[in-house]
Amino acid sequence: MRAVSKNQAPGGPRSAGVLLHPTSLPGPYGIGDIGPRAHAWVEQLSRARQAWWQVLPLGPTGYADSPYQSFSAFAGNPNLLSPDALIESGLLRRSDITDESVAGGEVDYARVIPFKHRLLEAAWERFLSGSGAALREAWEAFCQQEAHWLVDFARFMGLKEAYEGKSWQEWPKPWRIRRPSALAEADRDLSDGIGRHRFGQFLFFRQWSAVKAHANSLGVRLIGDVPIFVAGDSADVWANPELFLLDEQHRPRAVAGVPPDYFSPTGQLWGNPLYNWDAMRQTGYAWWAARLGATLRQVDVVRLDHFRGFCAYWEVPAGSPTAEGGRWVPGPGEELLATLERKLGALPLIAEDLGVITPEVEALRLRFGLPGMRILQFAFGGAVEERFLPHNFENPTVVYTGTHDNDTTRGWFEKVTPAERRFTLDYLGRDGSDIAWDLIRLAWASVARWAIAPLQDVLDLGSEARMNTPGRAGGNWRWRFREDMLTPATLERLGALTTLYQRG
Repeated sequence: MRAVSKNQAPGGPRSAGVLLHPTSLPGPYGIGDIGPRAHAWVEQLSRARQAWWQVLPLGPTGYADSPYQSFSAFAGNPNLLSPDALIESGLLRRSDITDESVAGGEVDYARVIPFKHRLLEAAWERFLSGSGAALREAWEAFCQQEAHWLVDFARFMGLKEAYEGKSWQEWPKPWRIRRPSALAEADRDLSDGIGRHRFGQFLFFRQWSAVKAHANSLGVRLIGDVPIFVAGDSADVWANPELFLLDEQHRPRAVAGVPPDYFSPTGQLWGNPLYNWDAMRQTGYAWWAARLGATLRQVDVVRLDHFRGFCAYWEVPAGSPTAEGGRWVPGPGEELLATLERKLGALPLIAEDLGVITPEVEALRLRFGLPGMRILQFAFGGAVEERFLPHNFENPTVVYTGTHDNDTTRGWFEKVTPAERRFTLDYLGRDGSDIAWDLIRLAWASVARWAIAPLQDVLDLGSEARMNTPGRAGGNWRWRFREDMLTPATLERLGALTTLYQRG
């Protein structure tokens, strides 16, 4: 496991960056990918004097195509594989790409997923027949080095295909509870599909490593994202049931959520299985160390989602219709973070400390010197909190105009109340005609050490470009930008502002 050097821990000079998930990159294959256009994107960031590219979780997406509902906390998303890079490596031919109906526009996952699946099948068959021979040594090394998660992930995906996509909790009992004889049978009967899933991971990490190396060579570092909880329908829970609060049938005894508040009178029932922290402690938090270490090989800094859950989390009995009947349960807190620090070195983490934050949560964040998050939209409209106003910022902070869960700044400003509009304009000293860039300027001018804006705000787009609406079951995670949207003038404007406020 890689130790993290001290100069990678949150800190250092003032800097700035852009939030954009790879699925939103432009290109001809129906979804952004991690090929040539990802390399062009980091070059654009460098030209705009940006130090950071922030992405959402990079794992294989499950329910509702959400990056926060992944089939694995370790694996990469094969839908992000670049066909161009596969052609260049000799694993695909241009003639293999016959479905042009997925090109351009928003991501249509119903078309993209089978399209990418067919391309991976073709690449795997070519590899087995001898194409891409130069990759074989690297492939064998990858399978050996990543076996601690890769073996079970590939099995899990092979079985999921065999059972037509059903959750593992609906599989026949021998496979659900992982009887050794059943696993051996799966390895034998599903060997081709299992091998293909292993190969897809090899290709993902090879392509992503090239993007990261290119970005770092240009002075652009990557901010990744680790959700605190994992999906119930994941290889992590299936392969490690002892680490989660499950019953004898390997079904959750309790699930995650948040209590009732002014957003929802019944709370939010997320449904993720909860950790068995006692079992985690007995292993020296080995799973968490492996998870965070794996993510830090993909990115330079990690946004730790729902940080308050490490201090205390809301436990809801399984089967509850709402989150109202839950209770607060102490989390592993300082013990977990101290263990991770001993195993990994300085913790290059950003604490997502949004929502109701108690003094205990704040103390835990400060104990490990982790910067928190401030969202400018929250300073002026909706759930207004004074800590989000820039005159109340502290230096070790990451300020955002908005996040993937917010409307775009222009879309948000069109919906604020008249009183919120007046307050915003009085605070800014502006007329609101360029509101997205007004908030970018406010973020860049603030004392916060890091300033991040979603690309949608840099492009001054409206609600049509919103990435996610929490609580909406479908239609999320689809937005993409077109290459003609990001002009040299826009990059120069962002670069000039970055230089003006000494973030370059």
